[in-house]
Amino acid sequence: QVQLVESGGGLVQAGGSLRLSCAASGRTFETSLMGWFRQVPGKEREFVCAIRWSDSNTYYSDSAKGRFAISRDNAKKTMYLQMGSLKPEDTAIYYCAASRFMSPANGDRYKYWGQGTQVTVSS
Repeated sequence: QVQLVESGGGLVQAGGSLRLSCAASGRTFETSLMGWFRQVPGKEREFVCAIRWSDSNTYYSDSAKGRFAISRDNAKKTMYLQMGSLKPEDTAIYYCAASRFMSPANGDRYKYWGQGTQVTVSS
């Protein structure tokens, strides 16, 4: 099992920045990819970005590209999401997830999920 705990969400004004963290524990060696997804109640889950543990290769959605940056600290088993130029439409619950498979944008391929952290961007 792998446990994931997100932190860092909150309320921020449009144009502001926020950094999310995702601490992993347990059998993390089983996973090769970690990602961030977000979801607004009543809407489908949306891929944000992902990072491969082995070489830090990154993958971004079009909405995240250029504004968000994903990184990881292998020693701390922690993944980060630095979000900048935030917009009200970025408001969502953000989830981190871990996968054995290399399908970064496919949420169904992620086995482990955190509890989510709320990000609210005010206009």
